[in-house]
Amino acid sequence: MVAALREVGIPASVSQTAGTFTCNNVMYHLLHWLQTTGSAARGGFVHIPYMPQQAAQHLGAPSMSTASVIQALETSLQVILSTEKDIREVGGATH
Repeated sequence: MVAALREVGIPASVSQTAGTFTCNNVMYHLLHWLQTTGSAARGGFVHIPYMPQQAAQHLGAPSMSTASVIQALETSLQVILSTEKDIREVGGATH
């Protein structure tokens, strides 16, 4: 997914954390539910940055235009729908 996003000019990276508090809670509850129910579904978490007008109120926070967010989500969904098995790859950061 990261490679596909970068190919269309969207800055993306793997993160080893979903963030703090609510984001981690959502991610790990989803993964736990998938594991304990035996679901064949895959799960993940996509962090969407602030829109530029929001980031202006949070000095130093990353931002992305609405058009780029839409392109990123469309690209991500295309990858999800066209990929049967997830790639297991070491990488990412804790950001």
